[in-house]
Amino acid sequence: MSSQYEAVPTETVYVIEENSDKAVNSQVAKNNGPIFGKRHQQVLMHGSLLFLTACIRSSMSIGIVAMNDPTASINPDITTFEWKNKGAILSCFFWGSILPELGSGWLANRYGPKWFLVGSSIVCAILDLLLPTAAYSFGSEGVMVCRVLQGFAQGIIPASLHGLLGKWVPPHERSGLGTLAAGGATIGAVVITFTSGYLAASWYGWPMIFYLNGGLGFLWSIIFTYMGSNTPAEHSSITHAEQFYIENSLPLEDKSKRLSTPWLKIFTSGSFLALLLAHCGYNWGLHILMADIPSYFKNVMKLDIKSNGALSTLPHIVKWIMSFLFSVISDMLISKSICSIGTTRKVMHTIGSLAPCLLLIILGNSGPEDASKAVVLLIVTFGFLSANISGFLFNHLDLSPNHAAVLMGITSQFGSFCTAIGLTSVQYIVVNEDDPNQWGIVFYLTSGIFIVSTVIFCFLGSGEVQPWNDERVRNKSPKKEEDT
Repeated sequence: MSSQYEAVPTETVYVIEENSDKAVNSQVAKNNGPIFGKRHQQVLMHGSLLFLTACIRSSMSIGIVAMNDPTASINPDITTFEWKNKGAILSCFFWGSILPELGSGWLANRYGPKWFLVGSSIVCAILDLLLPTAAYSFGSEGVMVCRVLQGFAQGIIPASLHGLLGKWVPPHERSGLGTLAAGGATIGAVVITFTSGYLAASWYGWPMIFYLNGGLGFLWSIIFTYMGSNTPAEHSSITHAEQFYIENSLPLEDKSKRLSTPWLKIFTSGSFLALLLAHCGYNWGLHILMADIPSYFKNVMKLDIKSNGALSTLPHIVKWIMSFLFSVISDMLISKSICSIGTTRKVMHTIGSLAPCLLLIILGNSGPEDASKAVVLLIVTFGFLSANISGFLFNHLDLSPNHAAVLMGITSQFGSFCTAIGLTSVQYIVVNEDDPNQWGIVFYLTSGIFIVSTVIFCFLGSGEVQPWNDERVRNKSPKKEEDT
């Protein structure tokens, strides 16, 4: 590994000098680089990776339906199965992602995330290409192994991208560009859900869903190898003006000081624990809806595979559009000093969690005769869920700029665990997939989890930088600092 990725003993600590900020801000305002610069290019690469990860993660939602439906494809020779453990298959991805997420932020800070992201994409692409063969040869167990390994490979991505955004995006652009990058995941879910229905119904059948993902994974890896960079300083073709603009909009870096991750103080921080619960509640609700909507539409609403794929995309489209509206509102509340950062996060999280609760309760009382109403309710539910992007999702950066990647790794790990538990529990709650009452239990349970996590976040959450952000400072070389 090249010298620029050599390990350092601890993380870099950032300090802010009040007097220098005014001079820096006035100079930055005069020269902010090109309108579309390398920071935008990096954000688009980040968004395209989230697009790809969403395609891989969400492809099984439609895929599992087609793999167990002999009438899905016009090709009678496409192999199908009669698996009863569909809930376990859907949850395997999230079980696999639990282990690497905790340490991924630390690894990204220490070595730089670029090559971890490239490696993750390549591994996922290979596994997608192998998945149909694994299904033919080893049945559902082969598919589950592939999904666990894909989840493990993708486990490093959330924290790594969070750290990259912290290096590339100025604070006042964070909500807008961060929402743009996060929108890649929503677009990915839209595209793969829509195309999966048609691919599964085509002559090539359900295997083509996974072959498509594999090809996209290799393509992204090649592009990011040449275009990606850990920091503006490492980028080979960034202009001096844009590099100055980015680096001087961020807190000044004191390279003579280092700090270790204050694990104990993080896990005993009420504000962080509230953020952790908010992330867990959101993951439970979002991924249960994303993974099980196609099965719900097929078995309760009696929709065919093409209609299923098309209608399942509508909630994601609305979620993506509404995320920009909530982002603008959030930035306005903060920039005009109408609300503090912490209050804005709580307002957005409340909108994004409690409104879906009411809609899910209504959805739980819907039957096959209410197919149109069910589709509308799910669309509106996903629209409100998008408020969480401007709610808790950037709260890691609010609490601790120095440890944001580590915090994201922790909350992502626990969020994946809750997702895996939730998807597995659906298999035992919904024994008869044609029974709307059993699906109603899933929707009621999800509503309850939304309510509990939101109340705790509103009482204990914060938008202030925590005291442990700058603690446990070590001098890299005390003698050298003394001489200086």
